[in-house]
Amino acid sequence: MRVTRLEEGVLYVHREDVPPFKKGGAVTRNSYFWALKSIADRAARGKDWEFERSVWIALCRMLLSFSESGYLGFRETVLEFPLGTRIPDELRACSTLLS
Repeated sequence: MRVTRLEEGVLYVHREDVPPFKKGGAVTRNSYFWALKSIADRAARGKDWEFERSVWIALCRMLLSFSESGYLGFRETVLEFPLGTRIPDELRACSTLLS
């Protein structure tokens, strides 16, 4: 999931990369959607999702857990930061830099 920006302790995840909820869709994908939405500070349809610093450790643990399940792809469960961005320590285990 592409990080669009990190400012004032808020992580913004690109709106096109957040998991969609699909009525009657796969249980794992819908569970992933609701789990992420439950800790997001703002998760409006059609807008970047926002995660404040207070939930970053939970966000990282959640991403790692869904990644280890094997049901979701790498790009769906890893935060991708723009090249040159300093990845916060709380998110280092679940993040990479875009090249």
